[in-house]
Amino acid sequence: MAHYTDWLPTTRTAQLVMAKDWQNVLLTSYSLWEIPPHVTSELTQLILTAEHALETAQNETTRTPVANAQCKTAFDALTAKMRDIKKRYFLTPPLADADYISLGLKPHDPTPTPGKIPTAQTTIETYLVGRHEIGVKIIYVTGNPNDPENKGYRIWYSTIAPGENPPANPNDLRKSFYTKRKKDVIEFDFGDSGKTVYFAVQIENDGKKGPWGPLVSALIP
Repeated sequence: MAHYTDWLPTTRTAQLVMAKDWQNVLLTSYSLWEIPPHVTSELTQLILTAEHALETAQNETTRTPVANAQCKTAFDALTAKMRDIKKRYFLTPPLADADYISLGLKPHDPTPTPGKIPTAQTTIETYLVGRHEIGVKIIYVTGNPNDPENKGYRIWYSTIAPGENPPANPNDLRKSFYTKRKKDVIEFDFGDSGKTVYFAVQIENDGKKGPWGPLVSALIP
């Protein structure tokens, strides 16, 4: 059986206890979330089926591969119904803290966790895609690519015509876009063909930007 890492308990016995708690709450408070009566009836039937299947699968005399498969099917149906009820009814309107507690859920914390300033540094490799298109691939210079603080990348760039002064540093770049992909494509205007484009990247986490990567240039096809 899969072990869940979210609000759903990890054992079938605990899932059954939660489902029964929900059943009791719905029988008395269903009007608070405008839950149709048939939803409670469906949950009740799924609880009975799952409870019987669990007893059969745990009994030494009735436990068989078929009973185990039937138990899995019954709990898959029960937990799917619970997820549907939570998403469809409990979140519209939002639950109060007392509701969360009565349903065995963790109360919602409305205070967002502040994002940390990224410390990793990245650069990019460029590759040709087509006329007026350049592909960019994020390359880590320092830091861990799997760090959860590295939520996305702010790619800065400027196009420079022949004879114009190139940017002296990343702060001179004028355009930017944000992407969460480590590979992306930039499409340039028809008139940019033959110009040189300069890039630099900063990792970005909820608006907080990490250190600049080095300037990289490529010729726009």
